[in-house]
Amino acid sequence: MIPNKVLETFNRLSKNKVIQNLVLVSGITFLIKGLGFYKETMVAATFGLSELLDTFYIAILVPTLISNIFLGAYRSVFVPNYIAEMKIKGDKGSFQATSFLITVVVSFLFMGIAYLSTDTFLEELYPGHPSSYYTSVKQQFYVLLPCVIFWGLASLIGGLLNIADEYRLSTIGGIFTPLAIICCLIFFKDAFGNQVLAAGTVFGAFATLLYLLLVALSKKILFFGIPDFQNSNIKILFSQLPAKVSSSLLSGLNTMVDQFFAAQLVVGSIAALNYGLKIPAFLTGLLVIAFTNVLLPHFSRSILENRKKTFESLFKTLKIVFVSVAVLVLIGVLISHDLVAFLFERKEFDSEDTLVVARIQQIFLIYLPFSISGMIMVNFLTSINKNAVLAYISLIALVLNIILDYIFMQYYGILGIAICTTIVSILKSTTAAYYIFRLKLKEFG
Repeated sequence: MIPNKVLETFNRLSKNKVIQNLVLVSGITFLIKGLGFYKETMVAATFGLSELLDTFYIAILVPTLISNIFLGAYRSVFVPNYIAEMKIKGDKGSFQATSFLITVVVSFLFMGIAYLSTDTFLEELYPGHPSSYYTSVKQQFYVLLPCVIFWGLASLIGGLLNIADEYRLSTIGGIFTPLAIICCLIFFKDAFGNQVLAAGTVFGAFATLLYLLLVALSKKILFFGIPDFQNSNIKILFSQLPAKVSSSLLSGLNTMVDQFFAAQLVVGSIAALNYGLKIPAFLTGLLVIAFTNVLLPHFSRSILENRKKTFESLFKTLKIVFVSVAVLVLIGVLISHDLVAFLFERKEFDSEDTLVVARIQQIFLIYLPFSISGMIMVNFLTSINKNAVLAYISLIALVLNIILDYIFMQYYGILGIAICTTIVSILKSTTAAYYIFRLKLKEFG
């Protein structure tokens, strides 16, 4: 009887369009992440836990922060409101034109601010290093800065492709950056020298934008019109944007806070922290891309059709995801040391590096069931325009992260930063789940 029920459930899920899209995107993302992981093994073998790698992670931090916080936030609020505009058969050309204009203006604005404030940013957040350290960061930062505009436009076009159910084509765009970095390491390492990772990242970002633009044009999903800031859905979008940006900013600052405290420790601590995140990031990246690409448009449509059913579907999804990821995490913790040794231990990356990174990784793995479930809840809350709640949760999480980073670092060093991140992630996800549960009770009893 039980096997029959399991089989019936499997057959029902396999015919679900959303599940099919999630599996498709996850499969493509797995292959891309596999290539990305191969790229990381090449980087590890080439640089180990070196100062150069530390400076690269610092240099790319601000461009990534701008992209994730401001441009990524705009895409998140763009999707549900663009779908609402389509539902009333509004002016898609005008809506797109307004969105692209905002993306370009915001990109250049923050690129300028970042460029002008680089010296202060470095000296205030990463004091006590030699001038060569800061020079290396600046050189790579200036090379990486154009990525902001490339990532911003690519993000918006990718959102349009996802709305059009072109998940496969939009996801494939992620292959170009790891491929470009690999090519630069193999063929142009001597030519680019210490800027080889930055150069590969820029080439990959531009190739991604070019690919998505060509796909969007071929699928005829780009419409041209006159920007209209008086559009009702654009106004709703703008009303949600400050809260979404605040939420993304506060969440993104956690990475900067962690790196700030890691920089106070021995050289290589930032790199160790990043390597400890590689495998957890591989798993989360595999799922977050699928969830964001598929679930945000799905929630945005279904919430307009049947709000109660969407809430019920969300909680069922959360239960399945949490239990499934928890099983994977248990396995990952048990084989963590062997996995790090197999993937990274070669040349400059020695057995001592493996021991440090494996311990960090085990701690980070613990929060995966919570963080991945949290990603689903973030997409759901964004789809119902509850971004203010996310902002409040992110603010509390940032304050806790600063306090706990400082305390735990005194006792456990670099491991303390990982412990803090795990605790904060668990608290964020449980708070979001509690809010959604209370919201469901309030609306439907």
